[in-house]
Amino acid sequence: MMYKGLEHTAIASVDPEKLAAWYEEYLGFSICYRYGGNVFVKAPNGAMLEIIPGTGDRPANELQTLGIRHLAISVDDFDAAHEDLKSKGIAIENLVNYEGNRLAFFRDIEGNICHIIHREKAI
Repeated sequence: MMYKGLEHTAIASVDPEKLAAWYEEYLGFSICYRYGGNVFVKAPNGAMLEIIPGTGDRPANELQTLGIRHLAISVDDFDAAHEDLKSKGIAIENLVNYEGNRLAFFRDIEGNICHIIHREKAI
């Protein structure tokens, strides 16, 4: 197959090292590669984010703003992950329980929208 899937997604950051460290400390990702000011972090399932140096003003970042809107982080135990985020001082903005899918929305230290998700049944 020619197209295998997403290899990584990039986030422009005011401080790539600081944001990468946040993903390590709070979500258990690990820094796996650095070059030219860019930092790659890898989730336990192999998904990667490339955090690149950004410039300019941050545009509006709400769920319905055009463009990439959120990072969904899969969890095995929703309740444990939700409690872990709260215990680390991460503000949960919204909880959703829809047709067996449980989500908790929050933001990283630069305001990027994230959520944990547990699906009762894979789609």
